[in-house]
Amino acid sequence: MGMKKAMTLLDDLIQNAGGCAVIDGGLATQLEKHGAVFNDSLWSAVCLVKDPDLIKKVHLEYLEAGADILVSSSYQATIPGFLSKGLSAEEGELLLERSVKLAVEARDSFWDSVKSNPGHNYNRALVAASIGSYGAYLADGSEYSGHYGPDVDVDTLKDFHRRRLQILVGASPDLLAFETIPNKLEAQACVELLEEENVQILSWICFSSVDGENAPSGESFEECLQAINKSDKVNAVGINCTPPHFIEALICKFKELTDKPIVVYPNSGEVWDGRAKKWLPSNCFGDDKFESLSARWRDLGAKFIGGCCRTTPSTIRAVSKVLKESPH
Repeated sequence: MGMKKAMTLLDDLIQNAGGCAVIDGGLATQLEKHGAVFNDSLWSAVCLVKDPDLIKKVHLEYLEAGADILVSSSYQATIPGFLSKGLSAEEGELLLERSVKLAVEARDSFWDSVKSNPGHNYNRALVAASIGSYGAYLADGSEYSGHYGPDVDVDTLKDFHRRRLQILVGASPDLLAFETIPNKLEAQACVELLEEENVQILSWICFSSVDGENAPSGESFEECLQAINKSDKVNAVGINCTPPHFIEALICKFKELTDKPIVVYPNSGEVWDGRAKKWLPSNCFGDDKFESLSARWRDLGAKFIGGCCRTTPSTIRAVSKVLKESPH
């Protein structure tokens, strides 16, 4: 698929969704609700090995809740990560392919079941292949600090991402979702990699933010967006896994800094301790709050809205309800 045709796919989805498409919510959160245990550096990618049917079940729950975009279970799935668990490179590559396949199968079976019902309020969802940051692979919390150390440069990051990108592109998702990017360096690496690999699939790059103003590294988003704004391989840009109370100001900031469509899928507001591997007591935003905030974010210009860690299908149902019942 050429980029022009791919962009039409994205534009059509936004239009069919009433001006703002709905992304799914927290995958690991919902897997855990069904009994999955993630005491592991692979995090939710463990289920690709141990319980792929459960991943598919969660994808279906998000589709039923009204998600227009499914994000695959590959966020923490990397070849080095699988190798460290004793799997072969070939097995790791098959698991990456599986992450996209599970989402596509869920999307296709769900769409087959609803499309003949004339009263349905669903869109045929797109599948986004998740590409977590280098910090996510390190599993040390550095996707929320952006501090990768002096030995990590653009080439290190491109080498890290390249094979996974190739495998995911080969699995034919509708788009690529680079997630929780914490610094300018990794944004630059992602842009260069898309160019070098001549990727013809839509992509977005989403940063995290811990202060509501800058990237976790402390760099301004103006700096971080420079390479992205020059690239026609990056089709949307935004923020994920960031507390909801920061999102309004960040949308306004991004509106000033880029002409690309803006993506936001915050977490629930709870705080994750990346070193201790646990959620800390903190201000949690419920579904009703997400409902009212989503309308506000849409009105400010966000074109894709969903949830990240600790959000659930009920959160996405609330978001979908408000965006689709009162579309622009």
